[in-house]
Formats: sequence, C-alpha cells, structure tokens
Amino acid sequence: MLSEIISKLRIGAVAIQTVCTTLPLAIVQSFAHAEEIVASPEKGQALSSIAGSGDPAFAHLSGDDTIGDLLTHPAFISFAPNIMPWENRAYDRDLPLREFGQLLPYHSNVVADDVVDGLNRMIDDTAKGQRVFYDFYGDVQKQADPSLSHTGLFFFRGAPGAPFAVIAPGGGFSYVGSVHEGFPYATIISKSGYNAFVLKYRTGRGGKTATEDLAAALGYIFDHAEELGVSTQRYSVWGSSAGARMAAAIGSHGTGAFGQESLPKPSTVIMAYTAHSDHSSDEPPTFVVVGENDGIASPASMAHRVDVLRGLGTPVEFHIYPDVAHGFGTGTGTSAANWISDAVRFWEKNP
Repeated sequence: MLSEIISKLRIGAVAIQTVCTTLPLAIVQSFAHAEEIVASPEKGQALSSIAGSGDPAFAHLSGDDTIGDLLTHPAFISFAPNIMPWENRAYDRDLPLREFGQLLPYHSNVVADDVVDGLNRMIDDTAKGQRVFYDFYGDVQKQADPSLSHTGLFFFRGAPGAPFAVIAPGGGFSYVGSVHEGFPYATIISKSGYNAFVLKYRTGRGGKTATEDLAAALGYIFDHAEELGVSTQRYSVWGSSAGARMAAAIGSHGTGAFGQESLPKPSTVIMAYTAHSDHSSDEPPTFVVVGENDGIASPASMAHRVDVLRGLGTPVEFHIYPDVAHGFGTGTGTSAANWISDAVRFWEKNP
C-alpha cells in the first residue's frame, strides 16, 4: 500500500516538475528516500514514521529513528553534517537517536525527547517554507579555508522584529553539542517570542578560533537583520561550557577583538557551567548557572566569577542546582528544569 502511495507521489512530482522547474530539491529527493525505505525491510521504524506522515519530506523523527535517518532526512539534505557534533567523523548510522548521548562525552542528562523536539522543530519550519540554515562565511572564504564549511547558523524564529539570542553549545572545543544544548534552548527561547540562532563553529582549534566564528556570525546577523526579520537591539549571547567561554569573551571584549567590525556589545550574557575567568572592566548583565555536582566546572569557580562581576557593579543572577552534574542542557527532569525560562526573564529585565 505504502509503495503505491509513494509511486503516485513520484509521478506527481514529475508532473509538477514539468510545469515548474523550481520544485525544492528536498521534496524531489524525499521520494527517492521513501522508495529506498520501502525496499529495505530493516528500516521498519523509518517506514512507520513515513507511513504516519502527510508528506515524506517532513516526517517527524522519534527516539527510535537512527542517526542514518537524521543524516538522510530530506528536510536536512543540504546541512545534515552540521547538525552532528563531531567534524569529519564516521557515525554508526544504526545508533538510535534516544542514545545520542553516547556521542557527547562531556555532557549529561541528554534527554531523547529534547533531542528530537529540536530536530522536529526544524523539520516543521522547513515544511512551512522557512529557511533554517545559514552560512555566515562566503564561498570565497570557504574555498580559501575548507574548515569554514563546518560552520553555520540554525535559525529558530520568534516574533518578527523581536530581539535575537545567539547560542554557542559546548563540547570542550572538540565537538559541538547542538542537539543537546543548542536546538532545545532555541526552541524554548523562540516560544517566548524571541528569535534564536544556534551556532555551529569550528572545533579542534581552541577557543580563539571558535570565538572568531561567533563574532563572524554576529556580524552576519547584523548585516542581514532586515532580511532575517530580527532586531539588533538588546540581543543576548548564550553559551554552555566551552560555549559559555565564547559568549563571555564577546561580552567582555566585543566582536572587534575577534577579527570583525566592532558591534554593540550584547545586552545580556547567559553562561552555563564553565570555569572561564577572563573579564573586562565593563561587563554586560550576566546570568550564571551550574550544577552542584559538576566535576568539570566547579560551583566554586563559577561563584568566584560571580563575585568578580558583582565587584565591578555588573548585575548578576546566579543559580547552583542540587544533584546536577556538568552539561545538563535544559535540565529536564532535574532541579535545573526551569533555568532557560529564568534566563529569558533576566534578559528581559536588563535592556
């Protein structure tokens, strides 16, 4: 039955292409993907996912779907590798998404529902005809430095014209944990009405290079604010672990210190679980969170930073969450469960 439906869909696609040559590539490729699944009995879960979807191109993922299903999903066809945490790594394509935490060694509390909710939000936005992924480096730059192909911005829209947040996930500058502490954050922030971008930056090159990518991304957003439909007033930078070091560095020194045009500093910095200690004499209001059981970025190190900032007269809100370890992401199911909403309220209080 399903094979008959897909056959009809493919015939319909050909007919549409005959009339309109601008049929999105993702839609065209989805038919071939669906046909492949029908011919492969071992892909039973993906088969059932498509069977329950109105359009194979925009079928939702579940925790039982696999890394292979993510990488070949038509909605992600042009940027799927940048969703993944590690650069140039061969993945076990049969690994279920509910076990994605195996790929994030510096993180804890990786919740399958949070992972797939963030991915499905991007699928839904693509289904609406909204662009999800943006390159902030140009083709000439990427030809000169191929490593720049491992960068980009994922856009989660809030209200048109609302301020934006840029989120830098962590991963010890070895990988980028966007599925755990990027896309889920952006989903929550955008539901609050704000625009949110998740940064994919270069790894394996240290914090300076990663922060240069953050500065370049901010430059891109400012340059394309009208096209993107975002306000550049009162923007915020968010980071977790290594990403928090990047966010704090922009808050301290601005984009001009990292190879870009000097832009206004962020109105607010949100930092999650890092031992970052560098600061300037003029720091933006800062929201700080850490788990009581963090063995990588201790609560004491974060408390020290908070004391320094408060000594400078910087507005700070600081939370230590009991029974929580490093890299807790949204904190779902823990004492940190509401921290992102609290951070949004802090951002709103500090224009």
